[in-house]
Amino acid sequence: MAGNTEIVYGMHAVRHALQHSPVYVLELWIQNDKQSEQAIRDIMQLAGTTPVQYVSKQAMNKLTHYARHQGVVIRKKKTQSANIDLTSLLTSEDETIPLYLVLDGVQDPHNLGACIRTADAAGVKAVIIPKDRAAGLNATVSNVASGAAENIPVIEVTNLARSLRALQDAGIWIIGTVNDAGTSIYEVDLNRPLALVMGAEGKGLRQNTRDHCDMLVNIPMAGVVESLNVSVATGICLFEAIRQRR
Repeated sequence: MAGNTEIVYGMHAVRHALQHSPVYVLELWIQNDKQSEQAIRDIMQLAGTTPVQYVSKQAMNKLTHYARHQGVVIRKKKTQSANIDLTSLLTSEDETIPLYLVLDGVQDPHNLGACIRTADAAGVKAVIIPKDRAAGLNATVSNVASGAAENIPVIEVTNLARSLRALQDAGIWIIGTVNDAGTSIYEVDLNRPLALVMGAEGKGLRQNTRDHCDMLVNIPMAGVVESLNVSVATGICLFEAIRQRR
């Protein structure tokens, strides 16, 4: 992903972009031996007057770095949500109780994409991620997120601790999730302006991040597994907040 454009591939992600932000789509690539497939024909119909190139499977593989592109790729402008910063979000008027998701150094782009997809489903106001030592926004993330990365602001910050302080100054309660917390996520009032902070795969929250949380909670575990995949844990925590708010 470079400059103001990005590559998006895969049926779900491409279809979402064509349906919800067609003015941002600049060109479409179709694998030349898949033109007759109904799903591809549906994509082409959605594309309307968008310029189309028919290329070989080898060219598609090179374009997507051998990802599972399903024979369809688009190049598009980054949507406006990609250019929103934290300050503008915190000063915007919103009648709903804000809910943010903070990911502290998630390394796997598949996990990041899954977390963004879940955050979008839960109505999260924004996802906040560090620029360094973490997966960044790329085509894999967009593909796994199935359109959510174009719909929800994903804010990359240079200093996560400073961003957490900015959230606190704006009246946002910071709750971090760690295995060794003495309080369960189900015991805490989540019906308030809230930022849920999830740790990286294996390592969990960094100490500096823990120190900036107002409270630490755990997800109760009944079996022999000590922790959950970060995207699964994110879904549990976000939808517990949604459950309480309803």
